[in-house]
Amino acid sequence: MKKICLFISICAASTAWAQVKDYPVKSVNFTAVQLTDSFWLPRLRTNHLVTIPASFERCENTGRVKNFEMAAAHSGKFCTTFPFDDTDIYKTIEGASFSLSLFPDKKLDNYIDSLIVKVANAQEKDGYLYTARTINPAAPHSWAGPERWVKEREGSHELYNAGHLYEAAFAHYYATGKKTLLNIALKNADLVCSVFGPGKKHVAPGHEIVEMGLVKLYRITGKPAYLETAKFFIEERGRYTGYDSNSKDPWKSGTYWQDDKPVTEQYEVEGHAVRAGYLYAAMADVAALTGDKSLLQAVDTIWQNMVTYKMYVQGGLGAIPSGERFGDNYELPNTTAYNETCAAIAGVYWNYRMFLLHGDAKYMDVLEKMLYNGLISGLGLDGKSFFYSNAMQVKNSFSHKHLEPERAGWFECSCCPTNLTRLIPSIPGYVYAQKDNNVYVNLFVASRATLKVSDNTVSINQQNQYPWNGDLVFNISPAKKPVAFNFLVRIPGWAQNTAVPSGLYTFTGNNTPLPVIRVNGVPVTYNMEKGYAVIARTWKKNDRVEVVLPMEVRKIKANEKVKDDAGKVALQRGPIVYCGEWADNNGSTSNIIIPSDAVFATAWRPELLNGVTVISSQVPAVHVSNNGLTVSTTQQTFTAIPYYAWANRGKGEMMVWFPEKVNDIDLLTSKQEERIISK
Repeated sequence: MKKICLFISICAASTAWAQVKDYPVKSVNFTAVQLTDSFWLPRLRTNHLVTIPASFERCENTGRVKNFEMAAAHSGKFCTTFPFDDTDIYKTIEGASFSLSLFPDKKLDNYIDSLIVKVANAQEKDGYLYTARTINPAAPHSWAGPERWVKEREGSHELYNAGHLYEAAFAHYYATGKKTLLNIALKNADLVCSVFGPGKKHVAPGHEIVEMGLVKLYRITGKPAYLETAKFFIEERGRYTGYDSNSKDPWKSGTYWQDDKPVTEQYEVEGHAVRAGYLYAAMADVAALTGDKSLLQAVDTIWQNMVTYKMYVQGGLGAIPSGERFGDNYELPNTTAYNETCAAIAGVYWNYRMFLLHGDAKYMDVLEKMLYNGLISGLGLDGKSFFYSNAMQVKNSFSHKHLEPERAGWFECSCCPTNLTRLIPSIPGYVYAQKDNNVYVNLFVASRATLKVSDNTVSINQQNQYPWNGDLVFNISPAKKPVAFNFLVRIPGWAQNTAVPSGLYTFTGNNTPLPVIRVNGVPVTYNMEKGYAVIARTWKKNDRVEVVLPMEVRKIKANEKVKDDAGKVALQRGPIVYCGEWADNNGSTSNIIIPSDAVFATAWRPELLNGVTVISSQVPAVHVSNNGLTVSTTQQTFTAIPYYAWANRGKGEMMVWFPEKVNDIDLLTSKQEERIISK
């Protein structure tokens, strides 16, 4: 408790002297929410016990730690592949720091301290910290250029490394109260602010995140230069004159880096999906803290483009393997879908900030879709196997060169595994939020929370079996006397017949029952405001709110302009998007048809994939017999599992989108198909 109070007091001091403007809605500190549920709590424990130790071990084994040791000695040769490999240590420290607040661990705490010493020793006297140059300045990494910062726009990642350092320092200080990593970060940030800005060096960072990191340092220290430099980096985009504005090549035009035009003139998500998500999150931060309405309008417009044209049904972002980037509007192919795990993580950061700006449930709807589907799909149930990209279909007859049909323990570019270590333990911080006299319930996670409302301490005990069951219970108890406030429960879009907050995906039919809300056992009518059911009353000890969300199996259709999904359906139940996998469907899923009149059943399978609800139906399946001369359909049992859980039982076929009927038979051979798709 001492550490938490320390941080709160620092934030309060910052607010008093500097932060006149900020997000209208305030997040509830993740340390104020203690999880008790059976879905997320085991994942947080696995992250602490398996994922974080495995990530640190791999940082040791691959030479990432050694790079810092050699930088301190100014001797040796950079021994990993990418100049941003330093960030894998920063990200894992960040995740481990969050995790320490949830699961105190002296051994882990001591190990982090030892790594911070190595980071400190690798830092140059003026604050510069970049092992790919410091080890041997005469022969730096080929991406780095002969001098500091000269290739920052193209790919040195010097500022990207700095951004992840700042994020880690914020988390470490937040969790432990120690200033060891924070002091390193502040020294580096002071250097960055002295180098870049009006009348100094001008550049739009090649890989964004330094902007978000600077904002976090500003929140700790209140130093205006940090916020000003974050804003400067955002406003530098579109100023570089060396791009070819007529080129369709995203690298030559600058769209790959979101650098083709000023951000206030950008109207759609573009370029590398992870960089984009970090940029848009930073734009929201700076818009909130400065009141810049042009930035706010821009990020609103860009978000609407993303959710209307460029998001996969399971929340994945970045359709195009070449450049890990967004495609054109409605360009969402299944065979070559990329969906980098880091892009879903960036999407969570961005959408949460959009909620804090506007207090609208549609942003949490998108965040929930990403979180429960396209994000945790990147992490194996064992806690130490990963997807970098997240496929939408896998066929045995064809495997695109960018497709990952099975999980890996590590990657040469291992940004996604270490990014997961920092996102997973932060999830309790997304459950609740507050604005004035309003308490928002954003995620349905069994937990105990303690909030301050009107100078009164209020405990909320949330009980449920979400996402498998839609029966939610909230026991509300003010610590002192009864207290009046508005209790706003998010009614998910999927519970209101809305697949996503746009026309990109829609549910078939319109027979979803309305959610039911009871207070102390009595049904109540409620007003809806921006996707929230508002329950206004004076709350007393042991008040009980029950919310019943409909959990029918829903079929999803895509906008007709999404060519790959024409004539097909996907399945969703509650927040979970489903897929068919080989292990449950006679070894194949690419031959399955889900007709318009299919009837679905559900069953809880505690022994399967750490416990999941499966969907089943009797459907036609296409079979080839008679030595390849006869094509026929037969009825068989079809079983669907949550998309996030696929590829935990070996390698084989997987499908998300299924045809409703056979319209044609393509007699291409697998080799012909591969050549066509590769083109």
